[in-house]
Order: sequence, then structure tokens, then C-alpha cells
Amino acid sequence: MPLYLAFAVGFLGFVSISAARVVLSLYALDLGAQPFAVGMLVAMFYAFPLLLSWPLGALSDRIGPRWPLLFGAVCGACGMAIPYFLPTLPAMYVAAALSGLALAIMHVIVQNLVGVISKPAQRARNFSNFSMLGAATNFVGPLVAGIAIDHTSYATACLFVVVIWLASGVFLLARGKVLPGSTGRSASTTRILDTLANREIWRTLTTSSLAQLGTDLFQFYLPIHGHAVGLSATAIGAVLAAFALASFAVRVVLTRLIARFGEEKLLAYSFYLGAVGFLMVPFCNTALPLALVSFVFGIGMGCGQPITLMLMFSHSPQGRSGETLGLRLTANNVMRVLGPAAFGSVGSAFG
Repeated sequence: MPLYLAFAVGFLGFVSISAARVVLSLYALDLGAQPFAVGMLVAMFYAFPLLLSWPLGALSDRIGPRWPLLFGAVCGACGMAIPYFLPTLPAMYVAAALSGLALAIMHVIVQNLVGVISKPAQRARNFSNFSMLGAATNFVGPLVAGIAIDHTSYATACLFVVVIWLASGVFLLARGKVLPGSTGRSASTTRILDTLANREIWRTLTTSSLAQLGTDLFQFYLPIHGHAVGLSATAIGAVLAAFALASFAVRVVLTRLIARFGEEKLLAYSFYLGAVGFLMVPFCNTALPLALVSFVFGIGMGCGQPITLMLMFSHSPQGRSGETLGLRLTANNVMRVLGPAAFGSVGSAFG
């Protein structure tokens, strides 16, 4: 039961984040925002995860996961309610920041919960299921956002996301007592320099952050490109959903692929497919070709984060895997903050 609750809360939270990214990006474009402004908007989603991924894990150890997760759900709901009442670009920046705070809480704590709840023999399988759940939310979120926008309005679509966040909060209030409690320990002294002295840690951090950057840029540029060529919000959501569908499909067979090719070789192949996806986007101006390109991109980059998670765990110093995985999330979020803003400038300058 605790594992299923963790998956349910994570699913609802990640669907909300995925939908919020699409809703706010398209809402900002509809209000006349330039690509640079949209890039800054997307970057706001990852400001709090950049700053708080590490300490949030220690906080969860001290007070348990239930109340931080509930606080995250409230932040996400309040954030997405703001653009409904204040349809302005500054309000969307606030909404993105609060959604990012909710993301930081959800990502760190739910990932840690999966590891804490799982028995050692089940841990690999449960982490694999967790990665598939993440891929599924990237499919559901954009689809929900696109349909909500086309059948209601941008402002009302924000309320759809609020309802999903509230559903997550209801689950936590009703069943949250089954989650593990606090360990009663304070955070241990962190030895970041010792961790970073490991060359394999550096290689994995770099690869993980590049995989994250590629995925986020693809999801950032596609709504802008789709809007520029006249696609509807539903079509844009379906194209992004094709990426998520491919990510989910490849993660189902990921264990077999690793057994055949090895982790590092498979990771290299995933970057090659990602490059092909980026190369083909400018030549596709209708929904079906873009969906096919998105699917190919998803097959490649869908391998990136699960493999780097496994590599990071295997290279972690004894007894400090949580610290090392928190470092990985921090590095990923550095790219998530800097990447969309930097490449949004490129889009504004060159198209």
C-alpha cells in the first residue's frame, strides 16, 4: 500500500507539472511573449529544484514525507490558480516558480520513498516502474493541457491543473499515515568534495545533465515551433505525448537493452537518436511528421535519465547514495534553469 500511494501521489504531481509547463508556455505565447520570455518562464520551473533538491531529502528524513508532500500539492494548486485570476506574464512567472517548488518536493521525496519502501531485491524493479511512471505523466500531462485549452480557455486550463494537484492532496490526507515516518535523525555532514573527487561521478553528472538538457529543450521548442506553424494546442499536446509514449515504451524493455548493449553504449546510442530528432524538427510543419520525430526522439532520450540514475547509484560512495543522487538532481536542474533561458535567446535572435 505505501508504494502504491507513493506512485499515485507522484503520478498526479508529475502530470500537474507536465500540464502546467504546456499551459503556461502556450498562454504566454498567446499573450504575445517572445521566445526568450517563454524560455525564462520554463526556467522558473527549475529554480527551486536547483536550490532545494539537496536539503529537501534531509528535511524528509527529519519530519517524514507526508507533510512536505502535502505542502508541495498546496503550492502547486495555489500557483496554477494565480494565472486564472491574473492573466499576465508576471503572474505566470510566479505560477511557474510555485510549480517548481512543488516539483522539487515531489521529485526528491517520491524518488526517496520508492527506495525506502522497497526491499533490496525489489528496488531495481520499483525504480524501473518509477521511471515508466514519469514517462506516462509526460504523455498524459501535455494531452490534458492541449485538450483543456482547445475546449475551454487558457485560464480555465489552469484550473484543470489545480484540480489535479488537489486530488493529490486528498490522497495524502486520506491515506498518508501509511507512509514511512521520520527517521528521527538530523542530516549528516555532507562531504561534497569527497564525492566530486570521483572521476566517474563527474562523467555521470555531465552525461545526466546533458540528457536532461536535451529533453527539456525539445519539450521547450516544440510548443514554440508548433505555434509558429499554426498547430492547435491539442496537436501540440499530441506531438509531445508521442515523445512520452516512446519514452515509456523504451523503458519497458530497458533491462533487455542494457543486457544486450551495456549501459554506456546504449546511452551513446540514445544521444545519436536525440541528435536526429533535433535535426528533423525544422523540416516538419504538420502534426504527423512532428509526432514521428517526437517518437524517435523519445526512444533515444527516454533511456537517458534511467541509465544515468543507475550509473550514479552504482558509483556512489558506500552509505552516501542519497547524497550522490541529490547531487545528480542539482546538476540536472542547473541545466534546466540555464538551458531554456540561453536557447530562448537563440530563438529570439535567429528564429
